[in-house]
Amino acid sequence: MRIHDLAPLKGSKSKSKRVGRGLGSGHGRTSCRGHKGQKARSGGGSPPGFEGGQMPIQRRLPKRGFTNIFKKTFAVVNVKDLGGFEPNSTLDIERLKSAGLVRKTEAGVKILGKGDISHPITVKANKVSKTAREKIEAAGGTVQLL
Repeated sequence: MRIHDLAPLKGSKSKSKRVGRGLGSGHGRTSCRGHKGQKARSGGGSPPGFEGGQMPIQRRLPKRGFTNIFKKTFAVVNVKDLGGFEPNSTLDIERLKSAGLVRKTEAGVKILGKGDISHPITVKANKVSKTAREKIEAAGGTVQLL
């Protein structure tokens, strides 16, 4: 069998409905749109969320709270993820990115204390939690804030 011998299963493909091609086609004149009305017009139809004149649900529900436009989102790395690096290595944001631990660093990187580390490393990050700092320093490493 070659690639040019491949064909879809019989009955799996059907011809598209060709509307507006004359009365003999069976889909001429009104082109399967019925008679007049909003949906018969070009560009006709109701917009998304329209509920027949009833107040739409997105306008009925109350708006609560607010979005802080000054919010800083840190990329998070746990202490257990740092165990894969060789001892006495220096980990900065670029090194974490190249290792695939961090993607976006809009506000920077924060190191959290989940997990354990057994060998000393030097970590350079924007923020470090108290438990993460304790675990890194207990293993003989150092923490530097950027």
